[in-house]
Amino acid sequence: MTRAPSPHSQLLVHPLSYVREQRNWTQQDLVNVIARRLNTAARREKAWRWERWGVVPDEDSQLALADELGIDRRTVKALGWPHWLPTGPAVSASAPWTVDGAVALLDDTAGPAMLDRRGFLIMQAGLAAAIAERWLAAEQPKINAALRGGRVDLDLLDCFEQRLPALRRMDASLGGGSVRSLVDAELRLATDLLRHGRYSAEAGRRLLSIAAELGRIAGWASFDAGFHAAAERYWFAALHAAHSAADRAAGANILKCMSLQRVDTERPTEALRLADAARAGAKDSPARVRAMLTTRLARTHAVLGESVACERRLAEADKEMSRADEEASPAWASYFDHAEYSAQVAACYLLLRRHQASDRWLRQTLALQPAERSRDRATYLIWRADSVLNLGDIDHACALVAEAAPEPVKSSETFSWSGVL
Repeated sequence: MTRAPSPHSQLLVHPLSYVREQRNWTQQDLVNVIARRLNTAARREKAWRWERWGVVPDEDSQLALADELGIDRRTVKALGWPHWLPTGPAVSASAPWTVDGAVALLDDTAGPAMLDRRGFLIMQAGLAAAIAERWLAAEQPKINAALRGGRVDLDLLDCFEQRLPALRRMDASLGGGSVRSLVDAELRLATDLLRHGRYSAEAGRRLLSIAAELGRIAGWASFDAGFHAAAERYWFAALHAAHSAADRAAGANILKCMSLQRVDTERPTEALRLADAARAGAKDSPARVRAMLTTRLARTHAVLGESVACERRLAEADKEMSRADEEASPAWASYFDHAEYSAQVAACYLLLRRHQASDRWLRQTLALQPAERSRDRATYLIWRADSVLNLGDIDHACALVAEAAPEPVKSSETFSWSGVL
């Protein structure tokens, strides 16, 4: 599934932006608050420079704002700017890579993450990549020794697993905003079973895998709807659950999603580290999974303008994809068929401004695309319109846009050439 940009997914640029949104302040309101406490002039451009240019406010201004927000001055001095600003619950990297650690994270995430504010990352720069590298290095858990023993009805586990494809299809058709509360409720139920139920080691492993995939879907739905902090929290908990289930491929898929979020929020170097860790961690996975992760890595190289590295990864992905239909794959990887693979190759060439190549791959994508993937089809039509426009065929580009949005576009809907990111 390919994420088209949400009209509500604009990321806040700075922790100070989050503070202002929380209190419904304009930049002028912010400087007025500080000026009133300090009895100084209130110049709006100060707030602009703090948020947009990385300028650090003087100590008096910081302390005045801290007093207004009810934050202890010792915290301001200890943490420094902008780390003392409140941005919602932080993600801690200290959670142990154990079953108990995974269950505790799931318990703290399912439900509370639904309250996270829209449009703000809560992991500091580099933390997600550091977590990915710790996941890569963590030893496989000894599940038999870690789980509680006893029984959970296996029919119930079958029921959970059978509902996962429906949740994926609903997200693909309706968008994350429509399904995130439903997926969160499923995750809450699975977490309660992990915490309070009794089960065998095998049932526990299956339940952890279910929780990992529910957390991944909840994170993706949140990301699609612009709730970046919630997405981070779901994926962090899901990564721990996948590790505790000894499901390396599922963990790699979660890191792949995190990598895309980093690209979307203009952190491409960190996105590359996540994509690289995902691919390295899934080296023993089925060919379809390896092809998917290698293509994601290639696309991140393309975002960085690294054409030689991108081409090298695409060649590797092509070899993997040629064997994909010969091996059984996890159910969550089934969407990465030849249509989706072609779309991701096209995305790489579109990012590299190689429009003839991207147009060729997009023609193949649209010919193979299943009818039920209407959102993806609309996205790929827009991508192809971008390619043919750059090749000079304006009439064809307009026709492709019209095919992607045959009805007049409503004010709450947007299409963007930047959807390729």
